[in-house]
Amino acid sequence: MPVRPHIVVVDDDERIISMLRRSLAFEGYEVTTAGNGAEGLKTLLAVEPDLIILDVMMPQIDGWEVCRRVRESGSAVPIMMLTAKDDVIDRVKGLDLGADDYLVKPFALEELLARARALLRRKSDKLEETSSHQLTFDDLILDMDAREAIRSGRRIELTSKEYDLLLLFMQNPRRVLTRDAIMEKIWGFDFSGESNVLEVYIAMLRQKVEEGGGKRIIQTVRGTGYVLRGEAG
Repeated sequence: MPVRPHIVVVDDDERIISMLRRSLAFEGYEVTTAGNGAEGLKTLLAVEPDLIILDVMMPQIDGWEVCRRVRESGSAVPIMMLTAKDDVIDRVKGLDLGADDYLVKPFALEELLARARALLRRKSDKLEETSSHQLTFDDLILDMDAREAIRSGRRIELTSKEYDLLLLFMQNPRRVLTRDAIMEKIWGFDFSGESNVLEVYIAMLRQKVEEGGGKRIIQTVRGTGYVLRGEAG
């Protein structure tokens, strides 16, 4: 009998906790819940979930702090953040702390379930990646074991989403990737027209990769998307 994916839901709204507990269990998941950030951290010390669904605005310890501590612990478990704030800055803050997805309340249950499936699928795909190998483009090396980049001997620390984005580029060198294709692959859904999250992440990734005078290798293809290539093409 296959092991059921284990999802931890952390939210101080009992209605949402109750709804998600029933709905996720009905979909075949094992579900553990916590009513605030402090309780959530204690729960995460006791279990190793396959996915965390994490509310942002909670008493005692908010979702951003929980996310930060989970990532500081070295855990790569996928995190979906829930928030009533539909603001790009807030979304980028959560994603930059290491969250993998961001859903604004009120949300459609069907969308949350679809996003959960996408995150669990990508987690499974990552576990199947061949270990102990690297990807190289020009003077940039992506270490897939350490989940970090190295350029001209300089190690580059990447957030979870920055790593996924750079990995996508380095798996498709010199191939123009459309904005929609990148959003679908990295976030699982088409955010086109909703925010500039992708542009913000491209800017942050460029800043890290180009620090110290490195030439630009993530190029903008106006009206289309982005491509990993040298300035001369």
